[in-house]
Amino acid sequence: MNLECFSFGEGLGAELSYGGPQPDILNYAWRDYGNRVGVWRMIELFDRLGMPCTALVNSEMYEVAPEVVAAFRDRGDEIAGHGRTNAEMQGVFPEAEEARLIAEATGTVTRHEGRAPKGWLGPWISQSRGTPDLLQEAGYDYLLDWCHDDQPVWMETRNGRILSVPYPQELNDIPQIVGRKHEGREFADMIVDAFEVMLAESERRPLVMGIALHAYLMGQPHRFRHLEKALEYIRDKGGKRVWWTTAGAINDHYRALDL
Repeated sequence: MNLECFSFGEGLGAELSYGGPQPDILNYAWRDYGNRVGVWRMIELFDRLGMPCTALVNSEMYEVAPEVVAAFRDRGDEIAGHGRTNAEMQGVFPEAEEARLIAEATGTVTRHEGRAPKGWLGPWISQSRGTPDLLQEAGYDYLLDWCHDDQPVWMETRNGRILSVPYPQELNDIPQIVGRKHEGREFADMIVDAFEVMLAESERRPLVMGIALHAYLMGQPHRFRHLEKALEYIRDKGGKRVWWTTAGAINDHYRALDL
């Protein structure tokens, strides 16, 4: 679950419609709906289904909407690093500035949560050539940016290994709804279709199936009902064959295997 904030009148941000001159009220307010309304709708669903989440948190959320982060903390969900804000893209910075971004975001999460995050997803899934090195050196166990496998993969950095935990680029509401202009029903169908295939394949090998969600997209009422049906379906059909868990727990389990 992506918990993101954006700058008013400047910076990057997903667009529902073509934006006008700044301040772009149409798109800024649409995104803000997620932190005001949509996220609570989704939390109620996760609670009802007993589904844990990894909350990917922009560190500025602790100032903008601290009650949202607190709600996931109170659920016992994992809090992972997700940069400072999604108004900026991590991979464009020189190494020293990128290291400062990681340090600032990590420090904020650590102060509020009482422990450092284990995992990281860059804002906009953006990395420089040195990002894995910087994350490993900052103490991170795993990253989520590399959407290239259905199983965890070790990555070598200049000072040791870091684990790449699968993160979905296809089962992700941003590229599907904003990029490809699909709607909630189509996105929910993709979730179910992927689940059917991966559940069958998991009889032969373990697989990770993630679903990337943003409250300003799937927290909208007309999309939410389709997400609700899809998650209910996979919960009911998966049963004990599926481990409903967080990216951090997958990281811990994989490391314990000592592969």
